[in-house]
Order: sequence, then structure tokens, then C-alpha cells
Amino acid sequence: MTIWRYLPYAVYSGAENMAIDEALLLTMAQTADPQPVLRFYGWSPATLSLGYAQSYHKEVDEEACFAEGIDIVRRPTGGRAVLHQFELTYSIIAPEHDPHVAGTVIESYLKISQALLKGLIALGVPAEMVACGGLHEASSSACFDAPSWYELVVNGRKLVGSAQVRKEGMLLQHGSILLHFDAELLFRLLKFPNQKIRQRLLTGFKDKACALDEVWTQPIEREELERQLCSGFCDIMEIELIRSRLTEPEKALMEDVLLKYHSEGWTKKR
Repeated sequence: MTIWRYLPYAVYSGAENMAIDEALLLTMAQTADPQPVLRFYGWSPATLSLGYAQSYHKEVDEEACFAEGIDIVRRPTGGRAVLHQFELTYSIIAPEHDPHVAGTVIESYLKISQALLKGLIALGVPAEMVACGGLHEASSSACFDAPSWYELVVNGRKLVGSAQVRKEGMLLQHGSILLHFDAELLFRLLKFPNQKIRQRLLTGFKDKACALDEVWTQPIEREELERQLCSGFCDIMEIELIRSRLTEPEKALMEDVLLKYHSEGWTKKR
């Protein structure tokens, strides 16, 4: 059975989280026999993350973020804006050719979504996977407003938002599983032509996105969610997870990469 490293839940700033994910990818790319990693994390302070290609100046209300105490970071992955506040974030870093995630972006999304779905169902969450395929355009700059392949939904509302990048022969996919969500706050952090359009898009957004506490009446502790997701990955991908931590070389590289995620040149580049 294939062994993956498992980095259990830890809380970092937005810049630190992105730097850790990238440091793991870069370290793996330089390793002769790389071992895939499944990592879980949280965010402090709450952070607005932008997709790689999003326009900072057109889409982010910088003053609102400052007033609300919200950090801003740009992800190395694509997609739209996500407010990371009350959630469990997962990331997977693996060689592109690893059989558990190999194939096209769509095929790897499917494999990872199946594992996430198994964990959610084990908790009793009535989630299902639907193949959206980006058939409809997103209405706003917010991630959970944007359809993509193999979404995990509850009653048609998106529950998990994920994004992927491939670099140096490695795959990085990370995604948010929302425990609770303040959609009004998210929409205060984004720019809109006027208040009427903001409100109209917010109303539509709430019909398309959800958090666990909206769709499942039983309380779900983050620890139990993480446990069941780990079990889902083990069952679906037929792997064994070995608890691990960042190595000293990974920590050193993370500190180097962190300079990029703290820089305005990266955050405001688009």
C-alpha cells in the first residue's frame, strides 16, 4: 500500500499557508523519490485569498479589508476570491504522474473529489458530486459563485471550493470546506459597480453556495471532519497516511518563499 505523509491541522497566516504549500511542492520536485502529502490547515487572521489571475485593483476593496481586519494573499492556484475564516482547508501535493492523481486536471479533480465525498458522507452530510464543467459563467468574483468540474454540493449548493496548479512536474490542489460562512462580509470585501448590483449578486451567491452548518443540523467538530476526510482518502485512493511534520529543509524553504507572499509585487501583480 502506498504511503502518503499526513500533516495534521495547524493554523497559520494566509501568506504562511501559501508559502508552506509551495515549499512542499518545490521540495518534492527536488526529491528523487517524492512522497505525496495530504495537509490540513486553518487561517489566522481571517484572509481573503485571490486566484492567481484575478485583478487586485479591480476586484478587491482594500479599505474594507483593512477596516475588517482581513489579510489579503494571492494563491499560486487559479480560481476566484475565497474568504478563509471558519473552515477546514486541505491541500494535496503529489507528483503529476502519481497514479492516485494522474491524468488531466479534470481526472485528478474527480479522484480527489471522490475521497472528499466519502469523508463527508461518513459524517452523514447529504453531499453529492456533480460534473458542472464550467457550463455557466460565475456572477461575481467569489470562488463559491464559480462552477467547475466535479463539484461537491448539497441540494445543488456548492460546499467545497478547490483550485489546482501544476509546476515542475508536481500537482498542488487545495480547497476550502466551510464550517460557517459570512457571505455578507465577503461581499463587503469585493468591489462592485454599485450597491444594488452588490446586493443582487449576494442574493444569487447565497443560492449557489453553502457551509456545513447551513445544510447539516448535527454539529460537526473540525477534528471529526478531518478524521473522516483522512479515512475517505485512505479508502478511495487505497493509501496509508503517516503522521508527519515539516522538515527543517521545508521550513527553511518556506521562509524564503514567504517573502514572495508578503510582497505587494506578488499580491497586487494583476
